[in-house]
Amino acid sequence: MELIDVDDVDVVDMVDIVENIRIPRQIHIRRNLFNIYSNVEFFRRFRLEKGTALYLLEKIEHRLEYFHNRNNSISPMNQLLLTLRAYASAGHFVAVGDFVHADKSTVCKIVSKVSRLIASIAREFIYMPRNEVEIASAQNKFYDIAGFPRVIGAIDGCHIKIQSQGGADAEIYRNRKGYFSVNVQAVTSADLLFQDIVARWPGSTHDTTIFRNSRLMHRFNNGDFGNSILLGDSGYMNLSYLFTPFLNVQNDGERNYNRSHVQSRVKVENLFGVWKRRFPIIAYGCRMKLENVLCVIVATAVLHNLARLRGEPEPPIENLIMEHELQQAIRDGDIPLAAEENDLGYDYRRHLVDIYFSRL
Repeated sequence: MELIDVDDVDVVDMVDIVENIRIPRQIHIRRNLFNIYSNVEFFRRFRLEKGTALYLLEKIEHRLEYFHNRNNSISPMNQLLLTLRAYASAGHFVAVGDFVHADKSTVCKIVSKVSRLIASIAREFIYMPRNEVEIASAQNKFYDIAGFPRVIGAIDGCHIKIQSQGGADAEIYRNRKGYFSVNVQAVTSADLLFQDIVARWPGSTHDTTIFRNSRLMHRFNNGDFGNSILLGDSGYMNLSYLFTPFLNVQNDGERNYNRSHVQSRVKVENLFGVWKRRFPIIAYGCRMKLENVLCVIVATAVLHNLARLRGEPEPPIENLIMEHELQQAIRDGDIPLAAEENDLGYDYRRHLVDIYFSRL
């Protein structure tokens, strides 16, 4: 290579020389993230145990493999673990990329891809009771909580923070607390499992509107769950299969009803808390395109159910996250609706009070 005396060149020539200097190509050695951590360290970083990660990978690995390794491609396992790490670290993609020596754009693409694949198997892990045996089991488990009969689920909405999507419709995602969000409807079992999830409505949408337009309401109207009922807060309509609390208690029967209702319905709030603690990206918010955010929401719900079905404990708080900050982020997603009586025709609650709760 010919040596150049910089004193003999002007500024323009120097710019040309600098621009023509090629940065050497860097080829990173990809670490095997599955093997380098102990079971405890793995669980802390990725929020799932190793056995659960392997079980999940078997279901999506064939759609994560590359047909070549010309560019030192990221393995399917590392793609999965990179995504889990993003869920655990509140979505800081730059920091996540350091795990596999990948830049932010690569991390974002991988998280989007893996989230879509996990969300695509949601029906395997998220479902309402499917037959009479499962319906009876769900009712018995809720009855054991506080003596409320015929309940198969508790329903509520939860706000997941997003960044402004821009455009003419951006403001419909601004909720009543002033930030942009997706209002997610969820139904929980007594075991804190997602039985149903709807993740597509803007933050300004009322919980009742989401339920009215859901497949779940159609299934209840169609009689798919027999005489089963859901428990919801006072923001919902009082229907023959969706019971809300009394706002103005007038007797012991209604008081017993409300006490049992609150103790049973709190399960859905517990579900949201456990879900967000396991995957802080849901508590802090997801800074991605809207279609990818929706996939992340459903994917983390799938992972939550998978972890509970396999008996995994709740993981510890991530080192980079402060406990009080996480709890505040969880509370910010809880936007209670103004209490109002939403009776539709006959008050089905009062009939249940008369035949059951007044006799307690």
